[in-house]
Amino acid sequence: MIEARHLRILRAVAGTGSFSAAARELGCTQPAVSQQMKALEQSAGTPLLVRAGREMRLTQAGEALVRHAAGILAGLTAAEEEVAAIAGLRAGRVRLVSFPSGSSTLVPTALAAMRAEHPGTRISLVEAEPPRSVEMLRDGDCDVALAFRYAGSDPAAPGPGRAGSAAAEGWEDLVVRPLLTDRLVGLVPEGHRLAGSASVRMAELADEPWIAGCPRCRRHLVEVCEDAGFTPRIDFATDDYPAVAGLVGAGLGVAVLPELAVESVRAKGVSTVAVEPAVEREVVALTLPDLARVPAVAATLAELERAAAR
Repeated sequence: MIEARHLRILRAVAGTGSFSAAARELGCTQPAVSQQMKALEQSAGTPLLVRAGREMRLTQAGEALVRHAAGILAGLTAAEEEVAAIAGLRAGRVRLVSFPSGSSTLVPTALAAMRAEHPGTRISLVEAEPPRSVEMLRDGDCDVALAFRYAGSDPAAPGPGRAGSAAAEGWEDLVVRPLLTDRLVGLVPEGHRLAGSASVRMAELADEPWIAGCPRCRRHLVEVCEDAGFTPRIDFATDDYPAVAGLVGAGLGVAVLPELAVESVRAKGVSTVAVEPAVEREVVALTLPDLARVPAVAATLAELERAAAR
């Protein structure tokens, strides 16, 4: 019989490449990992790992088992949490992953409300941009993922004309909870010729040097500019939103950022302007169908929705 603890150890070995690294990750000893893996291989009736130099590699059977492990472990987590709730325990755990501007705007309000309403629920937070955050959700490394998708044509979508839908993002197997629509705004230095304008068309910025954001946002910026008839000259690129605002404020270029990102930074020497045509991204909370039935996860999703509505 395959046990959940064996699956967790197999995933750790597969992710780290060795028994010793898996032991460090799991907080146990290397002999314990080796013993549990032997027990799992006996249960499976076939080798799951082979040694290749200093690393352990998965056999075909091992790859199949790891592929199913995330869903199995998520289902077990859902069962454990639901049973605990039915038994009257006021406890739970939610592992949340969010992109940076969501972490500084939506998440604090939601987590403060969770602590006030459900003090027994433990919530952890790590940051990752989509699609990495979505991968973490599917891999069983988090319970709720804050993500975003751009309206119109999204360079992360797998095919033309499909962006903006769950299918386009490959989210059709997930529970998608829309939170808000986040419009991109232009950032120009305060002394810029367009500072103070009610709105600016992207084509008016064709000859400007650009400061670009995260890789996905960067690709989307290039696409939007090309739709406006030009290719942006990107002089600087950084994943750090305050750095983007600082570079603009120093007169080194212009940028477009989501309103959530602008709200999360104190931009000195920067003027914000509306961009035409409007460029928007949809901010959503994602979870697995089994996890959506876990009371602590459901409560977290509800608080994220309330935070977005404020």
